[in-house]
Amino acid sequence: MKASRIAAAGAVSGIAVLALSAPAFAHVSVQPEGTAAKGGYAVVDFKVPNERDNASTTKLEVNFPTDHPLSSVMPEPVPGWKAEVTKSKLDKPLESHGQKITEAVSKVTWTADGKGIEPGYFQKFPVSLGALPEDADQLVFKAVQTYSNKEVVRWIEVQQEGQEEPETPAPVLELAAAEGDAHGASGAKSGDDTEAAAQNTAADSGSGDGSDTTARVLGIVGIVVGAAGVAYGVLAGRRRDSGATA
Repeated sequence: MKASRIAAAGAVSGIAVLALSAPAFAHVSVQPEGTAAKGGYAVVDFKVPNERDNASTTKLEVNFPTDHPLSSVMPEPVPGWKAEVTKSKLDKPLESHGQKITEAVSKVTWTADGKGIEPGYFQKFPVSLGALPEDADQLVFKAVQTYSNKEVVRWIEVQQEGQEEPETPAPVLELAAAEGDAHGASGAKSGDDTEAAAQNTAADSGSGDGSDTTARVLGIVGIVVGAAGVAYGVLAGRRRDSGATA
């Protein structure tokens, strides 16, 4: 009996732990498809799970960072959803590919045409964006999730260093090191390999020249020896002929 009670208590405790920890895992997040490198462009997915048992998610609003505005933002079409891109004037214009950018995307809103994200499901919303800032390690996107029962959940709390994760954290995109650094290292290595190959080629060419010279010398020596042999044979034949006549 004691063993059964202990097992039952353990099971209840486990369920309680899962219930308490569920909100920490089921929240709106953003992840890159591949690498989101500083100074480059990337495709990122805003992942939206449905946390309710009696309602569907019918709207998602993602606010883009104003401290690091992005000049290019293009959402990928998602079946069953309509995307609306909102732009705002910049206080300070940006330079991109030699052109001055005076406005940037401040918000993207997805609205469901049908049932939306039903209970027990999640949906990804892909977006191509850039150029990513070179002077930041991450970008914070504040999101607002609306349910079919009119409930609104604001994922806007920013994680503070050294503190526990907030109840409704904002999606954060971590930026990787600029790809140019890696390419530069690879280029240096390739240059070393190329130089070494050139040196080996030069050495091989030198060896080839030496072999050709040796072959020429041996050929000349052979011709001289052959000519001397022929001359000796002719002289020997004349001597025999002279002896026979005498």
